[in-house]
Amino acid sequence: MDIKIGNTLIGPSHPTYFIADIAANHDGDLARAKELIQLAKDAGADAAKFQNFKAPKIVSDYGFTHMNSAVSHQATWKKSVFQVYSEASIPSNWTKILKEECDRVGIDYFTSPYDFESIEEVDAYLPAYKIGSGEIDWIESLQLMASKGKPVLIATGASNIGEVQKAVHSILAINHQLVLMQCNTNYTASPENYDHINLNVLKTYAAMFPSVVLGLSDHTHGNATVLGAVTLGARVIERHFTDSNDREGPDHKFAMNPADWASMVKETRLLERALGSADKFITPNEQETQVVQRRCLRAAREIKAGEVLTRESIDVLRPATPGAIKPDQIQAVIGTRAAVDLPFGKELRWTDLVA
Repeated sequence: MDIKIGNTLIGPSHPTYFIADIAANHDGDLARAKELIQLAKDAGADAAKFQNFKAPKIVSDYGFTHMNSAVSHQATWKKSVFQVYSEASIPSNWTKILKEECDRVGIDYFTSPYDFESIEEVDAYLPAYKIGSGEIDWIESLQLMASKGKPVLIATGASNIGEVQKAVHSILAINHQLVLMQCNTNYTASPENYDHINLNVLKTYAAMFPSVVLGLSDHTHGNATVLGAVTLGARVIERHFTDSNDREGPDHKFAMNPADWASMVKETRLLERALGSADKFITPNEQETQVVQRRCLRAAREIKAGEVLTRESIDVLRPATPGAIKPDQIQAVIGTRAAVDLPFGKELRWTDLVA
């Protein structure tokens, strides 16, 4: 089924919808956040997304400081997890400003709210809800966002199929407007991550949940994953977005810069054109080629009127002159008689033959 986000229809027969996840790459600077919105629009994004959370509502300082050691991408952080989240949080008064900036440049405004209070604060400004992978088993939060009656997009990184089923069924019971996104939540930007994307999961999702729109939330740098996902049916792509991968911050290294983003969109639009129709037919730009590359039946020597045609008197050669008998009819031609004289090389036509 199709869903509508803002003024854009999204579904199997529509162009891919690109979400630029600015997330924490504003670096606490509202002016930079607004600049990134414009850069995302210029690079071909359909939506600019942020994340609304309050550090005490998303991470436990006690929990992280009492872990044996930092893990995954957080192992490289120079500050505590709680401090990083505190500095990356968006003040609530930014929401209206960011929404207005998105409206001004002509791009949809998104955010992922990570607590009940944030959900209520941003609801009036959102055309849809994007739910991050880490929330997949917080069912009461999924149900609250689904109950708002807007499209819901959910990423499924670091989860198993049972967890995905439970989340999907919890949302669909309330709201049928769902985008289900395959995702691998490793934020190290390592080339090895390609071995763990598992795009074929999209085939599983299509089979298990035929009513949803498919998507990909991705953290690699190249275009291969996006092009593969679109080929497999994904019509929503989310990737992190920054103006420079050299900036300091938790999300800059694995984000895409404007030039790479524009390349991704360009290559995807070419792919969409190339995917084309599922019907097999001779396309308009093949009409001449089918004449010069296909074969037809021709006189292998001079044939006199009344002569019986044998296999030895027939050649199968290019070009396939329009109106000539095609090669798959050769057995029907053998044994017929020439109604007129046929010069060597002349194409054979049914009007030149008699039974």
